[in-house]
Amino acid sequence: MRVMTLLRTAAAGAALSLIALAAVAADYPAPREGDWTVKDFKFHTGDVLPELRLHYTTVGDPKGEPVVVLHGTTGSAASMLTPGFAGELFGVGQPLDASKYYIVLPDAIGHGKSSKPSDGLKTKFPKYNYDDMAAAQYRLLTEHLGLKHVRLVIGNSMGGMHAWVLGVAHPGFMDALIPMASQPSEMGSRNWMLRRLLTETIRRDPTYAGGEYTAQPPALRVANVFFALATSGGTLALQKQGPTGESADKLVDARLAAPFNADANDYIYQWDSSRGYNPSPGLEKIDAAVLAINSADDERNPPETGIMEREMKRLKNGRLYLIPASTETSGHGTTGFARFYKQQIQDLLQATPKRGM
Repeated sequence: MRVMTLLRTAAAGAALSLIALAAVAADYPAPREGDWTVKDFKFHTGDVLPELRLHYTTVGDPKGEPVVVLHGTTGSAASMLTPGFAGELFGVGQPLDASKYYIVLPDAIGHGKSSKPSDGLKTKFPKYNYDDMAAAQYRLLTEHLGLKHVRLVIGNSMGGMHAWVLGVAHPGFMDALIPMASQPSEMGSRNWMLRRLLTETIRRDPTYAGGEYTAQPPALRVANVFFALATSGGTLALQKQGPTGESADKLVDARLAAPFNADANDYIYQWDSSRGYNPSPGLEKIDAAVLAINSADDERNPPETGIMEREMKRLKNGRLYLIPASTETSGHGTTGFARFYKQQIQDLLQATPKRGM
């Protein structure tokens, strides 16, 4: 294998600025953020956006080995810089030690500080899907940051699905791939049904007004809490938190009262973008070593379907780590806490050869 020198543009470094993330108390370098604008970005629909802004965050020295971290639906780079994830992985001596790795966390199209409907176009913003989002991430990494090859792509939930898409579309780009809380199969079944009902609930609120609302539709908050409790949290954990009607009501009341500042158009686009997701036909193309991490109590990707076992057999080098369900796990949300799998990440990186280009 050839060892290559990874190039990064000088403009990338100049564009970076410090992020204030006081809530993150961890032993790793201060995160920095930057923006890159893609001219005339073409979506899968054929629509073209004259300027697509892609926001991103980096942790560590650009001379380090590149690692890409992809966030979940409605999240952003900031949603991965938590004590439960970054605090367990990015510190000195931890599996993704930022003194060794150059960690890049893009904000996906429609999320965080990247271009999205609420910037002004509202429902005139092009309809995007996971292929568009992954393509934009790849362009950011290669064209703007100058990364020709990365050590690892790791993603959670939607980010896990993006990792599968990138592994199929660009099999030589990464040494290792860790898709979490996801499946490399067509979006369907209960997962899609509840996503569809989530967006329909908001669209059918009369105050949504076809996306031309003057205030956020009340259904947005309720639909968000309903979907979160229905598809994430873990059966055993929720039983522990709300074993009686009174305690369950308190949990729901607390969720409904929690700060929530989403935009309805952004939110609908974010969830609807999973429509048509299906990397399954191309799984044999993946060259990277794959460690798929799911939780046994994941409501959106239930292990009893047998889908993961079936699809993992098609990979050249892949294995599934299924986190056992307990009162300490939280269903689909379990993979937000790296303590459940940090050793598996360490083992994968130690066992995976470094490839050049």
